[in-house]
Amino acid sequence: MKLFLLENSALKSCIVGKKPYLCRELQRRAIMKYPIGMQSFDQIRQEGYVYVDKTALVYDLIKNGKIYFLSRPRRFGKSLLLSTLKHYFLGHKELFRGLAIDELETEWKVYPVFHLDFNGGDFTVCGALEQRLNEYVTQWERIYGADEIEVTLGTRFRGVIQRAHQQTGQRVVVLIDEYDKPILDVLDTKDEYVDESGNRILMEERHRNILKGFYSTFKAADADLQFVMLTGVTKFSQVSVFSGFNQPKDISMDKRYQALCGITQEELETVFAEPIREFANELNVDDHEMISMLKRQYDGYHFSPAMEDIYNPFSLLNAFDMKMLRDYWFASGTPTYLVRLLNHTNEQINDLTGKYYDASEFIDYKADVEQPLPMIYQSGYLTVKGYDQTTESFLLDFPNNEVRKGLLSLIASGYLKDGVEKPESWVRNAFRQLNRGEVDPFCESLTAFLASIPYDSHDGLKDIKATEKYFQYTFYLLLRLIGVYCLAIKVEDRQSYGRVDCTLELKDYVYIFEFKMDGSADEALMQIEQRGYAKPYLDDSRQVLRIGMNFSSETRTIAEWMVR
Repeated sequence: MKLFLLENSALKSCIVGKKPYLCRELQRRAIMKYPIGMQSFDQIRQEGYVYVDKTALVYDLIKNGKIYFLSRPRRFGKSLLLSTLKHYFLGHKELFRGLAIDELETEWKVYPVFHLDFNGGDFTVCGALEQRLNEYVTQWERIYGADEIEVTLGTRFRGVIQRAHQQTGQRVVVLIDEYDKPILDVLDTKDEYVDESGNRILMEERHRNILKGFYSTFKAADADLQFVMLTGVTKFSQVSVFSGFNQPKDISMDKRYQALCGITQEELETVFAEPIREFANELNVDDHEMISMLKRQYDGYHFSPAMEDIYNPFSLLNAFDMKMLRDYWFASGTPTYLVRLLNHTNEQINDLTGKYYDASEFIDYKADVEQPLPMIYQSGYLTVKGYDQTTESFLLDFPNNEVRKGLLSLIASGYLKDGVEKPESWVRNAFRQLNRGEVDPFCESLTAFLASIPYDSHDGLKDIKATEKYFQYTFYLLLRLIGVYCLAIKVEDRQSYGRVDCTLELKDYVYIFEFKMDGSADEALMQIEQRGYAKPYLDDSRQVLRIGMNFSSETRTIAEWMVR
């Protein structure tokens, strides 16, 4: 595995001992090349980019199954995985020298490989899906021939698979990247396709039918197939494009392959030991603190009950390259289908996070816009945070600070609507106030922020319960955003003494919040005291501040607060 490139002849001379006086300076300037946005295994290997070796898992995958499906969030390395498989099945042994599979594989057979990639296509355009599939099939027919009796895309695909097997003597490998993108692009858009007879059909339904006919090929061509792998975001079992198809083995939550995409803790601390050290020096912290900062920002994904920590590779590589802890993955774009679903769902993020679910509730995608949980999970905005073996249920929550901040900001912007100060700006200022122990300025700022929300943002607040729920959610949403910068945040935390509305833990302060609607701040404060919400912090060296707040349904902001 190449970790560093010898960038020029001067450095090469230094390494072989010709000009030792150059060594220290040139080695200092030698850099690790990060394959940001790259998904071609051959280019990464040939040009010396860092490659985290996953080939032992790839070998295990190849030798122990035939037809697979893998769901992972976007920019998590699915395309690179398929590129790695492609070059393995093409017998490009030289690309794998020095990797784990080099010692495991002895035959290196060459197979015909059909690789379909739906990345980059705009399938909201009528006819785009048919055109993309036709281009692939036509390309393969030029190599293996065509038959005039094969008219549909499905029969042409089946025919070319059979001929490739007959002509090469080897069964065919089919790799499909982002198989579900043609459906996700038009999901819940209500866009229609009008055929030559003037009949109208939803684009979503048309794309399902086209893909159903195309993928049904796999059942008829089973004897001609050596290996099939499909990747995507949504799980296929509830998407009708696979009816009639030999169901792929879903390895999305298989503990054997949980690290197939992404970067593990061990890989981080070994492969990236030098970048961690450089990053730590840049931020003037030690290596241990640097790893903790990276973990809070980019770690936290779990893809099986075994709960192995997986880092987001796209964000991690960008952070090492830029020497900055920014929200790289979230900033690279929120899927439009997820935005559409969130815009009209009745679910609130507080109702979805921090709860245990049966696997069927979030793994199997069902096209119900009022049930966004599966899409939020499969898109990478929630992940498994715990597993209860007794009930076989999974705890779901945000994977890390990057995702928490990004998704909550997105939700807050849509929830609070126009005419309000940007939540991100207010949140940063509010955190600075709390970090300095400035409680009154924080409460004044929160009062002003809530008062600035336009009256028409309170649609449907016809009774006290609706008003209370609205302000409770708004309050929690803002505090969750502040919590991104804190050491810990607990919302509606259940203790043996009762349920605390919210607790924020900072370096020097612990804030315990309790709020009432049309009551009194004193009443809220009394509840904190009487129920002993501060007892867990009796031995804490930090200053513990208890804050009681009262919201007014008439003024629709904070009426009063008290601090103890």
